[in-house]
Amino acid sequence: MSTLAAPAAPVQQPAWPDPGHVATVRDALADRPPLVGWAECADLLAALADAHRGERLVLQAGDCAERFADATDAALDARIAHLYALADALRADTGRPCVTVGRLAGQYAKPRSSPTQTLGDGTVLPAYRGDLVNGCAPTAEARRPDPRRMLTGYDSSALALARVRASRAGRPAAEALYASHEALLVDYEQPLVRAHATGRYASSGHLVWIGDRSRDCDGWHVRWAAALDNPVAVKIGPTTTPHDAVRLSRLLNPHGVPRKLAFVTRLGARHVHRLLPDLVTEVTRRGAPVLWLCDPMHGNTVVLRGGAKTRPLQAIHDEVAGFVRALRYRRQPPAGLHLEVAPDDVTECVATPEDTPAVPDRVALPRYTSACDPRLSPAQARALLAHFARLL
Repeated sequence: MSTLAAPAAPVQQPAWPDPGHVATVRDALADRPPLVGWAECADLLAALADAHRGERLVLQAGDCAERFADATDAALDARIAHLYALADALRADTGRPCVTVGRLAGQYAKPRSSPTQTLGDGTVLPAYRGDLVNGCAPTAEARRPDPRRMLTGYDSSALALARVRASRAGRPAAEALYASHEALLVDYEQPLVRAHATGRYASSGHLVWIGDRSRDCDGWHVRWAAALDNPVAVKIGPTTTPHDAVRLSRLLNPHGVPRKLAFVTRLGARHVHRLLPDLVTEVTRRGAPVLWLCDPMHGNTVVLRGGAKTRPLQAIHDEVAGFVRALRYRRQPPAGLHLEVAPDDVTECVATPEDTPAVPDRVALPRYTSACDPRLSPAQARALLAHFARLL
């Protein structure tokens, strides 16, 4: 199976200790079957076209960082059931069909704001970059990048996708669950590009997105995604200018297909009212069509003194309100939400900034099990969906 040549390495790529192992892994991935077929991606494109017309809503949700250890039938079924429950709730609250896309079956690589982590005893370790790169345990050996993990990532994704397909039995085709992840690692994503009858697609997931840290218009990620026929999303953070957004829309949706591209805004409650209106106005006026989703999680993160993170629910709700207001004012449909959620009763997000624990670590948040960023508990996620429905 031939693959596109990889250009100069973009940001956020791991420093693999053995280039020979990387080449071997890339060759092995290129020879493996596609994780998803083109027909499933085409079905998702058709569903997203309905969302672009305002006929359906999109719920993209799931884990912050998937773990290989959780690629078991029981753990996967719990996460899948939770996604269906949230989609059913949003459907009931709004009376509109829902396109359900999980952060699932591939969310194994994480961009990090710092390349290192300092432990409480002063030990400095390489940052955890997701199970696709290294281990979460706070030891030098675990944090050593290992390219063979990409093969485990493929196998874990295949198991998850098998459970996703099994979960569709008995549900209407319109309520199918799809899989998505951030397409971060060149050495994983590139070998999994496959051909279909009229083009090429990323077979690693039904929908792939580009993160706010890797959305450089001249970088590898944008060039790679622009050549795909999958639905693609890009995270839009507070440093994105209207000019950047217009250019991204044209690059990633060169043929102006309404279902092809989603912008996932992650501006923060403090900035959404100031920044989003101009972004929406300029993209609507001069850019290619995009589907507007709101990620109210990443822009509202509070870092505690010990390095652990939390997110105030008040800020999350406020950002959703600002998102809906900005889109409605400019006659664009607020198409949906992008959330980090857990199926368990975690305590990773707090009610208001005043509730942020004074204790500088996770001790004050006893049910904090995320490998990376804070997630909403089922009750918190359900309340946020009800809030979004009321705004609509």
